[in-house]
Amino acid sequence: MKQILIADDHEVVRSGLRAIIESRNDWMVSGEAVDGREAVARILELKPDVAIVDYSMPVMNGLEVNRRIKAQQPRTEVLILTMHENEEILTEVLLAGVRGFLLKSDARSQLIAAVEALLDHRPYLTSLLLEKLLRDFLTRNKDKSRVLLSAREQSVTQLIAEGHTNKSIGTVLNLSVKTVETHRASAMRKLGISSTAELVRYAIRANLIGS
Repeated sequence: MKQILIADDHEVVRSGLRAIIESRNDWMVSGEAVDGREAVARILELKPDVAIVDYSMPVMNGLEVNRRIKAQQPRTEVLILTMHENEEILTEVLLAGVRGFLLKSDARSQLIAAVEALLDHRPYLTSLLLEKLLRDFLTRNKDKSRVLLSAREQSVTQLIAEGHTNKSIGTVLNLSVKTVETHRASAMRKLGISSTAELVRYAIRANLIGS
């Protein structure tokens, strides 16, 4: 029997979550808490498999509960619930390393799936948070895309660093010497370097060849 703890300062929310959890014959609600401090104490006492914790609770918010539980009772997975969708909370959740995050508006349709994932020690993040992760990744890497070498440029760089001539590189990659020279020039331009020695050092740093 899997044990689930529910921490929320609203009784109606706890009742709703309990009903969803206890719709599963192999799950039970082993305890409840009405504020963050009580949530930590009850989790440490009862050692549930999963703790469902409201983000906005008196005394101690859900992220602080998550931090303390991960430090003191890491076997218990924590699912943070919130009714808020603002960017600041999503950022805080990511920075806190939360593995389970769900909007309360999605609880009826997704709570079972979220708890199942955490019981298997797999993360479960609401689609809103996944969209933010993707958006942040694309924003961070938008400028880097101009610097990163293409697969062909990496191959040419590797062979140059291994001591091949343009002609032998062309033979290996089935390219003309002129095309090899074009890829070489493009790679050096992207990397902001002007000599073969610098290209070799880049290849070593990028693990294209052994040092």
